[in-house]
Amino acid sequence: MSRALVFERRVLLPVSAEAAFAWHERPGAFQRLSPPWEPVELLSHDGIRDGARAELRMRLGPVSQTWIAEHRDYRAGQQFRDVQLEGPFAKFEHTHRFTAQDHESCWLNDHIEYIPPFGTLGRMLAGRMIRKKLDRVFRYRHHVTTADLTAWSSESATMKVLVTGATGLVGRELIPLLTTSGHEVFRLVRRSPSEANDIPWDPQKGEVHKARLEGLDGVVHLAGENIAGARWNATVKQRLRDSRTGPTRLLCETLASLERKPKVLVCASAIGYYGDRGSEILTEQSAAGDGFLAEVCQDWEAACEPARQAGIRVVNLRIGVVLTPKGGALAKMLLPFKMGGGGVVGSGRQYWSWVAIDDVIGAIQHCLTHDQIIGPVNATAPNPATNYEFTKTLGAVLHRPTIFPMPGFAAKLALGEMADDLLLASTRVMPNQLQAIGYQFRCPTLESTLRHVLGK
Repeated sequence: MSRALVFERRVLLPVSAEAAFAWHERPGAFQRLSPPWEPVELLSHDGIRDGARAELRMRLGPVSQTWIAEHRDYRAGQQFRDVQLEGPFAKFEHTHRFTAQDHESCWLNDHIEYIPPFGTLGRMLAGRMIRKKLDRVFRYRHHVTTADLTAWSSESATMKVLVTGATGLVGRELIPLLTTSGHEVFRLVRRSPSEANDIPWDPQKGEVHKARLEGLDGVVHLAGENIAGARWNATVKQRLRDSRTGPTRLLCETLASLERKPKVLVCASAIGYYGDRGSEILTEQSAAGDGFLAEVCQDWEAACEPARQAGIRVVNLRIGVVLTPKGGALAKMLLPFKMGGGGVVGSGRQYWSWVAIDDVIGAIQHCLTHDQIIGPVNATAPNPATNYEFTKTLGAVLHRPTIFPMPGFAAKLALGEMADDLLLASTRVMPNQLQAIGYQFRCPTLESTLRHVLGK
């Protein structure tokens, strides 16, 4: 067998070696460390102790490959190693080593020994590409690990948290953040439960398993039909409204009736609450706007009233344009932009108040654990951008021209009424509440955020 190549990177983490090791051992660590641009699916994982295995599915276009790794050399608080049993490399062994710097910090050293496939030919053709890819991946991993542990070290005691909308864009990222932070997570699901902590409910029938909601510390309500999932008409608009107000009211009435009520409910809302407001700076104190989305958001937040009246601390999280290549607006924009077909929409002067996916879930965790946060909270980055600025920044990050504008009339022809609220409306929102309470944004600027989530 050819001599193995070595890749090594290390990072100083703001917690003890024991705490950093424990973070890696908890459920959700793999998902937190998986770059969002990598098409990797975790099929099974039974821990990191000796003999435990992880099975992954990797996709490259229509082709998929299974990667099976076995964990070895487990030493609690010090190291573990994963060895490829089946996968794309001739050899791939990754040792995670934790070394104390002092009582409050430690070094994480990632040491990888690998042999590319196809022997000498693979080394010649793919060696440089593999090393570049490892650089991208571990730059991302170390950024996330540092940010998660920094936030975790300042949080309060662990909680029992119920999450609705767990399989949605935000929910599937939130749960790994909560579990690696040591919280116990329960999921409210519409389908048949597949895990012990799944709790069934049927909002359309008004059914929820009330007894299993007793004794929760917090609830995060994210459920709601995709606002951009279908062209709007009267039927679709009513469905979008009903998918938010009805389930929210049912959940809040149920929580209010419990003997052991949760202390906090974080309920999703959206910056559509403010409507089309031009260049006006909008904070949580700003009045509601006009239009369909503004009306839906007002009704959505009002549906939380039974929980408020019962003494539960309610946070209405008004979420901006979420940036992740795994879904939402950015995912839809990537293909045309990569092909050189990107351009400004409408005048380009309308503000898009964006937020990185890690700051959405970071804000949710912050709201759960900080008792002084109550009422409306804007989950947007502190630097909103105009559509023109967004377009040019994304083009620069992807190294593509942005010379194909979409006039406002074309957007309306393509999307109908949806274009007015989602693409052409201007909403310049500031996260005053989060900043006032000391939330540290992981991704405060647009260019750094796009480079982070796209691995650029």
